[in-house]
Amino acid sequence: MRKTTTVALIATGLVALGCGAGSTDETTGGKADAGGAKGGGKPKTAKVGEPARDGKFEFTVKSAKCGVAKVGNDLLGAKAQGQFCLVTVNVKNIGKKAQMFDGSSQKAYAGDGTEYSSDSGASLYANKNAETFLNDINPGNQVTGVVVFDIPKDVKLTKLKLHDSPFSGGVTVSLA
Repeated sequence: MRKTTTVALIATGLVALGCGAGSTDETTGGKADAGGAKGGGKPKTAKVGEPARDGKFEFTVKSAKCGVAKVGNDLLGAKAQGQFCLVTVNVKNIGKKAQMFDGSSQKAYAGDGTEYSSDSGASLYANKNAETFLNDINPGNQVTGVVVFDIPKDVKLTKLKLHDSPFSGGVTVSLA
């Protein structure tokens, strides 16, 4: 019985490692950018309006608006537990294969380092086109949509960590 459990644990670990194998933090092109500095240096932090790369995606945060109490309309919507922060982001596939953008892989941070996950349900109501995210983005194509974070009313977000997949290293975008 113990051998079976040990083999199952090893197999699960190998599968988990294999799932992340296709996702790398490589950038395309020869210039350094916010997703990875050329020559092995530490990647810089991007600002709102600057492109930043993680794996096969190039992200450009267009805006971040906090203090929103509700998203959607009178019939269908979501009410914030605290306040919604709506982050408008453009996502471009810079890879050679279609890849899905997953809003649930994106993280936001307060100044004290507290991490906040996105609110996928509220994001559906905040985007007029429900298919904006959770559809494959083909190479060279891009989509723009809103990622929603539900945070306490007294919290101010200072940065985002955007990921091309749940297993990628992510790229930091400063909101300060």
